Amino acid sequence: MNKKDWYIKMLAWRESHIKQRHFILILSFAVGIFASIAANLLKSSIHLIQQVLTNNFSHLDVNYWYLVFPIIGILLASLFVRYFVKDDISHGVTRILYAISQRKSILKLHNTWSSIIGSSLTIGFGGSVGAEAPIVLTGSAIGSNLGKFFKMDQRTMMLLIGCGAAGAIGGIFKAPIAGLMFTLEVLMLDMTVASVVPIIISSVTATTFTYILSGSDFMFRFEAAQTFEVERIPQFILLGIVCGLVSLYFTRGMNKIEGLFRKIKKPIWKLAIGGAILSVLIFIFPPLYGEGYETIEALINGDSKAVFDWSFFQPYSDNQWILVIYLSLIIVFKIFASAATNGAGGVGGIFAPTLFLGSITGFVFATVSVMMGFNTSLENFSLAGMTGMMSGVMHAPLTGIFLIAELTGSYSLFIMLMIVSTMSYLTIKIFEKHSLYAMRLAQKGELITHNKDKAVLTLMKTENVIETDLKVLSPDMTLGELIKIISKSKRNIFPVVDSDTEVLLGIVLLDEVRNIMFRPELYNRFTVKQLMISPPATINNQLPMEKVMQIFEDTGAWNLPVVDQHKRYIGFVSKSKIFNSYRHVLVHFSEE
Repeated sequence: MNKKDWYIKMLAWRESHIKQRHFILILSFAVGIFASIAANLLKSSIHLIQQVLTNNFSHLDVNYWYLVFPIIGILLASLFVRYFVKDDISHGVTRILYAISQRKSILKLHNTWSSIIGSSLTIGFGGSVGAEAPIVLTGSAIGSNLGKFFKMDQRTMMLLIGCGAAGAIGGIFKAPIAGLMFTLEVLMLDMTVASVVPIIISSVTATTFTYILSGSDFMFRFEAAQTFEVERIPQFILLGIVCGLVSLYFTRGMNKIEGLFRKIKKPIWKLAIGGAILSVLIFIFPPLYGEGYETIEALINGDSKAVFDWSFFQPYSDNQWILVIYLSLIIVFKIFASAATNGAGGVGGIFAPTLFLGSITGFVFATVSVMMGFNTSLENFSLAGMTGMMSGVMHAPLTGIFLIAELTGSYSLFIMLMIVSTMSYLTIKIFEKHSLYAMRLAQKGELITHNKDKAVLTLMKTENVIETDLKVLSPDMTLGELIKIISKSKRNIFPVVDSDTEVLLGIVLLDEVRNIMFRPELYNRFTVKQLMISPPATINNQLPMEKVMQIFEDTGAWNLPVVDQHKRYIGFVSKSKIFNSYRHVLVHFSEE
């Protein structure tokens, strides 16, 4: 028996012995285990590289290796991506969103391992980014490729991508509820109650397996310095607004700086500029090295002096104003460090930078409040700042609330986390409609949202509704020749196309020639060029379906011609054909 025969028989046996809904549960369990293994492998790789490189560093001295290590890491990661992967693996969550909306939920096989290697090299050597987006891409790729292997349909593939993302978050953070919330809020999968169950299975399985591999301790050690008090609600509201504004700065700043790096065409220049920026910033501000989780744990436990380790500013660690200025400068320059890491060729995400900035923002806010005479808990506000930044940057308030609670075990502070998260989310929504992950796809109309109409339109492709059975006319044809074509056609609209360039010149409507088509004496007097009119609009074949429907709405037309970027005729799109396709996709998208 050859491999192909075995594979076909295996699929046939599965289909006849295991019901689809039961098999999805089995796959979700497997995805959870594999995602957990991948998450722990990535964390271990990063920590091993960091330990080897920095184990002998003195906390009291400035270390000049910070000028070298980040460049080496980015160089190794970019060479790995360029010559081994030969594909773009940056912006992991954005790639997942694109795969869901535009690639039938198919992620390439190399995504199951390439991000682990790339981000290990980047972050281990000091790249100022996070490992979470790469591992989410890895987990989603595991789900996608398992679904592809077992010939699952698109709806199930989408579900398995969500399972992989939830498993990755649960596995790397030990946060099963946050994994579920992330899938629903950030990936924006519109799930029914029954379809949420596989995501829960993956998330809980991954978390449990991580407990087995690394113990059940919370990711960050934290002891609530103060219990929640109603009198502090105004401070929580103000902190949420501040976090929302810092989130806006982070979102727009990252987008702008990465856009500048994309304009640099030569990889060597990207590496030189990005590496130089990153190395100098880490040398001046050592907390920017790597993910920054040591800084987070120090701040949420009130150990502010730890942020001055390996720094020029260590002699001034007892000065509160120096502390505030130092941490404020880190907030300002963090986006430059993170954008330079990715822009230069590194592989990483914005999860860790978001948490890092949140803890510092909350700590600075609390420190200034204390200096002004308010009774404020530095630890609690540093924790709440993480929730606020997570909610603002990712537009995911529930993910922010549950993630921080699960990372630290701070369940007694839920009300504080909810207030800060909500205010931050409401603040940034005033300025930015979409998260940093989603804004690029939203601008192209390629983003699936919780609006089911828009989600279905996003899943539909213009090329799938193009009709090519219309009779094409030449502008030099006579009315008599046109009448012969009309007699053989079942349509009442005819595109006029230049025979040499294939460019669409206009259209002829049956209603426009009906009054002269039965007068033979006019057959040689009129040509198609004289009878044709301009269409109400033309549709580019690359337009997303949502914009196509907007054109139909604006023109009031029922049929519109489709052309390519050079105005060459391709076919027609009819509103009725779109409606039929819409109903078909909606049924498939919504069925249980």
